[in-house]
Amino acid sequence: MKKQRKLRTRLTVTMTALTCGILLAVMLAFNIAVQSYIRSRVSTQLDAVMQNVSEERRGEGRGQKDDRHFDEKPDRVTGAEYSAAVLASDGCVAFVLHGDRAVAEALAGYVSSHDLSVGTERKVVSVDGGTYTISLLQDPVEEGKCLLIYADVTSITVFTRQVNLILLMVILAAVLICVLLSRRFAKSFSEPVQKLSAFAADIGGGKLERREMAFRDAELRQLADSMNRMVGELREAKQKQETFFQNVSHELRTPLTSIRGNAEGILYGVIEPQAAGRVILSESNKLGGMVEDILYLSRMGKGRPEGEAEPVDLREVLSLCVSEQHPEAQKKDLTFAFDFDEDPVLFPIREADAERLFGNLISNAVRYARKEIRLGCRAADGKITVRVADDGPGVAEADLPHVFERFYKGADGKHGIGLAIAKAVAETWHGTLQVRNDGGAVFEAVFEQSEKPKK
Repeated sequence: MKKQRKLRTRLTVTMTALTCGILLAVMLAFNIAVQSYIRSRVSTQLDAVMQNVSEERRGEGRGQKDDRHFDEKPDRVTGAEYSAAVLASDGCVAFVLHGDRAVAEALAGYVSSHDLSVGTERKVVSVDGGTYTISLLQDPVEEGKCLLIYADVTSITVFTRQVNLILLMVILAAVLICVLLSRRFAKSFSEPVQKLSAFAADIGGGKLERREMAFRDAELRQLADSMNRMVGELREAKQKQETFFQNVSHELRTPLTSIRGNAEGILYGVIEPQAAGRVILSESNKLGGMVEDILYLSRMGKGRPEGEAEPVDLREVLSLCVSEQHPEAQKKDLTFAFDFDEDPVLFPIREADAERLFGNLISNAVRYARKEIRLGCRAADGKITVRVADDGPGVAEADLPHVFERFYKGADGKHGIGLAIAKAVAETWHGTLQVRNDGGAVFEAVFEQSEKPKK
């Protein structure tokens, strides 16, 4: 497994390496540019010196004095001093035209030892602590002799070395500063990351407490705010889940107690078996319906409803749901009022989903209505509106924002998933479901007729 390094170390190493690389590249570019310029400048000057020396020697050979004179002043750009000497056939200095004889003899010794011939490329040599650029050409006056032309570039070489030394010192100082600054920067970045990582670990461990963390960087503040919002949502979901399990446990306890009591009555012969069987069957159906609701809501949450969509007359679905709720409505002496379109109100939907949606709304109305439940189903302006209203007390103002939330149980509610199922079904088929109070609770589902349903 590849060894992992801390973010702080990686940032420090990366920034230091980048700084060193840039400064070394600058230093290298400087040296290449200076050397190239010096070489070009010195070569040009050497060519001019060689021409002057040759002409001067030719004039001496003819016994004439040339008006041109040899410029012994250093080059004002490079600081190089140009000199010349005549070498005998044995390589020794015959006489010095310009410059110091000791230097000329040292360079002549270098030429002899390295067996340099006339016309060879210019050489940069170091003798007696100095640096020189030398060139050899045939003496135009005496055969067998040659001219040694050389330029003293010691000053510019020393200058280049000094600049390189300064650059090295700058690089070392820059590296030191870079290390200090990058470590400080890395620390300012790694510490917030460590705090957020510890926060995430606590969330993963179930510690759902908000943390107020102040960061200078907007991205880190945004991440901290998102994590705090997530904590709030997780805590709310956990509370709802706990409430749901409490409600479900309570709802399960009643039918299970009834089933157990009747089963014991049959066992001990104190209850007539047929009557007890009807009670057990009824309570079992309640349990089955509750479990089916929970499973259905889970499937809707995963976007996997079963069955194929087909055009369904929503009026017929509403009538079917009313028939299923009729026994409960009769117990409360409730009546139903219908406000349906005369023509079929067709909408492409899975019939089972439509029955779940309207069945839950009507069941909720039966639970809270006092005398009457009003049902509406109309199509107009490209929209289908289905309305289920009761004349009960309406939804409490505190409950209105939460009635469609999963596991939320209002006053006299069951287990808090019926209306959540209705909302999920409506949204799955590109519809909306809203509730308001108007002489009782009014639930209104609206669908776009032009929308294509999910498949």
